[in-house]
Amino acid sequence: MKKYLKLLYLAPMAFFIASCDNGFEEMNVNPNASTEVVPGFLFTRAQLTTVANNYTGAAYLTIGQSMQHFATYKEVPAAGDKYFNYGYSNGSWALYGGDPASAGAVIDVEQVIGAVKTAPEDVNKLSVARIWRAYLYHRLTDLYGDIPYSEAGKALTDKNFTPKYDTQAAIYADMLKEIDESITAFDAAKATFGNSDLIYGGDVPKWKKFGYSMMLRLGMRLTEIDPAMAETWVKKAIAGGVITSDSDMATIAYVDGSITASRNFIASGLMSTDYVNPGGDNVEGGKLAKTLVDHFKDTKDPRLNVISIVWVPSADGKTFTADTTTTLQKGMPNAAFNSLPGDFNTYSEPNPATILKYNAPLLVFTTAEAHLLLAEAALRGWYSGTTAEAEYTAAVTSAMKQWTLFGSAGIISDAKITAYLKANPFKAAGTLAEKMEQIGTQKWASLFLEDEYEIFSNWRRTGYPKLTPTNYPGNLTGGKIPTRFVIPDSEEQYNKANFIEARTRQGGTNTLSSMVWWDK
Repeated sequence: MKKYLKLLYLAPMAFFIASCDNGFEEMNVNPNASTEVVPGFLFTRAQLTTVANNYTGAAYLTIGQSMQHFATYKEVPAAGDKYFNYGYSNGSWALYGGDPASAGAVIDVEQVIGAVKTAPEDVNKLSVARIWRAYLYHRLTDLYGDIPYSEAGKALTDKNFTPKYDTQAAIYADMLKEIDESITAFDAAKATFGNSDLIYGGDVPKWKKFGYSMMLRLGMRLTEIDPAMAETWVKKAIAGGVITSDSDMATIAYVDGSITASRNFIASGLMSTDYVNPGGDNVEGGKLAKTLVDHFKDTKDPRLNVISIVWVPSADGKTFTADTTTTLQKGMPNAAFNSLPGDFNTYSEPNPATILKYNAPLLVFTTAEAHLLLAEAALRGWYSGTTAEAEYTAAVTSAMKQWTLFGSAGIISDAKITAYLKANPFKAAGTLAEKMEQIGTQKWASLFLEDEYEIFSNWRRTGYPKLTPTNYPGNLTGGKIPTRFVIPDSEEQYNKANFIEARTRQGGTNTLSSMVWWDK
């Protein structure tokens, strides 16, 4: 928005210069630049930008640490470890974009929709773009609460540089409507984005399942704020058909190429910030957290040996070997240090043979998550076609098998999965709270790394898993786990009236301990 305003301020000067250019404007036209929207290219970029934006600052340092998947001994990057430095959360606002050369996913997807919305033959492209827009906005609103929505992304088309902030209640209602209408509008006989669609390659039936799975996720998000509305949308999603087969799982493939953008951004982000030097200090002082590692060890979870390693030095200390042996794994406690601990090299790190592979896939929406949502629906009496126990078992099985997508080091045998389920059976005879805790904790374990955003939202909604907050001296939340991202200060400067109005109706604060509408 700041950059667009600069362009607006410079418009009179540009007009003056143009009036005396003596017809030389043609010389300044870039012959290699496109002057028209190419929907396929923009949709590809919208997909990539949406999932990859601000991974290090948001998913890793803020959410990953606050959800106690990761820990750090340093103070500056401790947005979630010691509840410092709210600035890392600002970066996700970049999804709104800047000038046309570096526009965010919001502008991209709005331009795609604008380019295809009037052509009947493009109905599938429009439906997919609308569903993806809902995916994009649900991430933004779940992080920030009330945000620009109905007027967002209109700077180029409508010259609206100060969009209003819609309430999260209105945003949720519209996202669910958009998904519902888009699914209904699909026409298998019409064209798709084809290979420009990095997730499903234009497969309409799979996009329908993705849409209904998103509907299920968003509907379940409303359980504490509007149970009736939640039930309506959850039942509609289940009736429509969600992702229940691993073959329908939403993924994006990456390659280990020389171009950084082609690499898995999670691997690139973790490698560049912390895990590039085996056996040495890390850039941001990060390791896997004690809460995560202890949970996997206590439950004898075979995923520990897939995600976690300890670097074991050679006799001369010159080389290191990544060792996945369970007894060696040790997580670093959150907010325990303010300087390099003497045993830093003995703490567990992400496995370079799985998590840190540049060609690792991104799991956008997993079968495991869908089954866990169905398990909760069954508990609430909203799904009579199965039992919570059956869905829980299917979720655990899929969550363990999905690591096979990361290569041979990610394979977990059926025998190990069976043994885990036997040692950690679903508490069919337990209380509702015990069952919800088991489902929530499994989601925290199953979505590790791939969707920290969803883990963060589910924890805020349900309170599970039960995490013990840290209370590091001088923290910004009073010893409370962060519950919302902070909107950048620039909004108060460039969109002041709308920003202040939204801040006021959300309790008057814009801090890491503010709360979003559905978080009760």
